Amino acid sequence: MKGFFRWFRAGTKMKRWMFLILLGMIIAFFGLSRILVGGEGGRLDFLPLAGYIACFVVGFLFVIIGIIHIQKRTLELFVQETDARLDDENVNVKSLIYNKKVYDQGPKIVAIGGGTGLNSVLKGLKEYTDNLTAIVTVSDYGEIIPESRRILKTMPLDDIKESIVALSDNEVEMEKFMNYNFREASLRDLSLGDIALLGMKDFMGGDLTKSVVEASEIFKITGKVLPVTLEPIQICAELEDGTVVESRDKIAEAVTTKTSKISRIFINPTNCKVAPGVLKAIEEADAIVIGPGSLYTNVIPNLLVQGVAKAIRESKAFKIYVSNLMTEPRTNR
Repeated sequence: MKGFFRWFRAGTKMKRWMFLILLGMIIAFFGLSRILVGGEGGRLDFLPLAGYIACFVVGFLFVIIGIIHIQKRTLELFVQETDARLDDENVNVKSLIYNKKVYDQGPKIVAIGGGTGLNSVLKGLKEYTDNLTAIVTVSDYGEIIPESRRILKTMPLDDIKESIVALSDNEVEMEKFMNYNFREASLRDLSLGDIALLGMKDFMGGDLTKSVVEASEIFKITGKVLPVTLEPIQICAELEDGTVVESRDKIAEAVTTKTSKISRIFINPTNCKVAPGVLKAIEEADAIVIGPGSLYTNVIPNLLVQGVAKAIRESKAFKIYVSNLMTEPRTNR
């Protein structure tokens, strides 16, 4: 109980907002009750009705304003109690909150997956912590190799680029940068993002993981992005009737057009090694988020890379699986 009453001390500045919420509820309920009861015969003239509606709206706004300021003040109190940097007289609690400095000490979160599902999770998590690591699938989406990748002879980088976009401060501009295709004849069909990552890879001595991490620092994104492996992998599916689908983008179509469902998912090569930094990130994580996204093409392939599933099992982190809202056709029967 002692901890509860601490919220009512003069220095906490909470009582005023609690009072505002209480006052707002009284005003709102009064207006609503008068509207429901009505006047004589259950009817209200326009002016009294407008007054009661205004009364309800004002009361509702008081409640919302009170809740917002209580949450804001709660965050300030939390920072005051936990952030050692406030020992410096020149540091203001509001500057720590609104400049996101407090996020540097946020929980270490690892997000595993690929595609738009993973990127949606990253966009949300980056608002709460800077200690965020995205572990991303490295695989082609189809049989047709993009022209930019064919010319530059790079690994599949689509998911890596999209995760960098998701973690950037200005997602719109970063997406334009990463997906910009040159129009000049000598550079036509080349993606600026592919060229940037390839150049960074050469600069870092051919190490893709270091190049992606370095690019993340240059682009000033929140957290970092790691490929799950340094080898391009092919995602394959074996159906219960024995059919083997060896193209990532054909798996859903094959299952839909056949009467057989998926028996297992496997990757080629089966013995691909995990990229440097991936297992360490999982080991040090406070929370591991897997998904959402296609279970068979964006989630499971990451777990099939040597050492990843074992590291997740042995990790003491809080583990979260984010399921899709809808199942894919005929795959999860």
